[in-house]
Amino acid sequence: MAETDRTALVTGSAGFIGFHLCQRLLDEGYRVVGVDALTDYYDVGLKKRRHAILGSNARFQPVIQRIEDVGALAALFDRVKPDLVVHLAAQAGVRYSIEAPRSYAQSNLLGTMEVLEAARAVPPAHLLMASTSSVYGANTEMPYRETMKADHQMSFYAATKKANEAMAHSYAHLYDLPITMFRFFTVYGPWGRPDMALFKFVEAILGGRPIDIYNHGNMRRDFTYVGDLIEGLRRLAGVPPVIGQSVEGDSLSPVAPFRVLNIGHGAPQPLEDFVSAIERALGQPAQRNYMDMQPGDVPATWADTALLTQLTGPLPRTPLDEGVAAFVDWYRSYRETQG
Repeated sequence: MAETDRTALVTGSAGFIGFHLCQRLLDEGYRVVGVDALTDYYDVGLKKRRHAILGSNARFQPVIQRIEDVGALAALFDRVKPDLVVHLAAQAGVRYSIEAPRSYAQSNLLGTMEVLEAARAVPPAHLLMASTSSVYGANTEMPYRETMKADHQMSFYAATKKANEAMAHSYAHLYDLPITMFRFFTVYGPWGRPDMALFKFVEAILGGRPIDIYNHGNMRRDFTYVGDLIEGLRRLAGVPPVIGQSVEGDSLSPVAPFRVLNIGHGAPQPLEDFVSAIERALGQPAQRNYMDMQPGDVPATWADTALLTQLTGPLPRTPLDEGVAAFVDWYRSYRETQG
């Protein structure tokens, strides 16, 4: 597409979702500033490969720094003056937050405060910030609606994300910053993270090793293909919240230009169906190792996407078999290039 005069700043640009979002923004003609610390939570080589692909476009500017470094983002915002900001950078992972909670406090709490401080000083037209379906925690009523009470998080990771929502609301109210928090539901697809189930399952099956299936297979997830998620983010970017302009069932704050939204497939699928889709894509069976539920995990997630649909129109819903096959194709190609 034709180049625009708009600048987008994306934190976590070398991450799974950040990489795909940056690609989409570059395709649309944005100048994209990608901020990432290239931390070693998982394979740094994979992150560098993603950044290298983005860097083949002259309109992509990588900035390698930690978001929690005091004042660094404020200086960057002041220099590039972004029209759109999408904050994806975070220490991810439910189970790792039990092992290393301080890294979550640093990245997710202090880092997000630095994002908010930078946006306060140099306000973008819209600030979109990543939350997670994990904030619904102990809720058992499904599907999860944005207006549900969500006060009983099951992991420290989820607790930091719920804190991010509260922090963002306060800045939206105090400084009239239009902020949309989006809650992701189990995102998968090409260039996915090695610590996530799809990558781990494919790698184990191809290596002839068993896969661990928790809660003895009694798990359901709202599996969301990454391309569908990115489409949702792009549409949301053009719908900043405005006080008093609500729709039916809205989560819009009465005192701030602030909204919380689910982005998901909108239909939970059994974990066993996910594994079966992987088996079909690989053309070989998995050895299943059934295990008890892990601490901090929940048996099911299910996104109510009615509010998102009202604001953006219906999103594409890639079938599980199609999305898993796309990942498997990418994985085979990626491993071949590694020799």
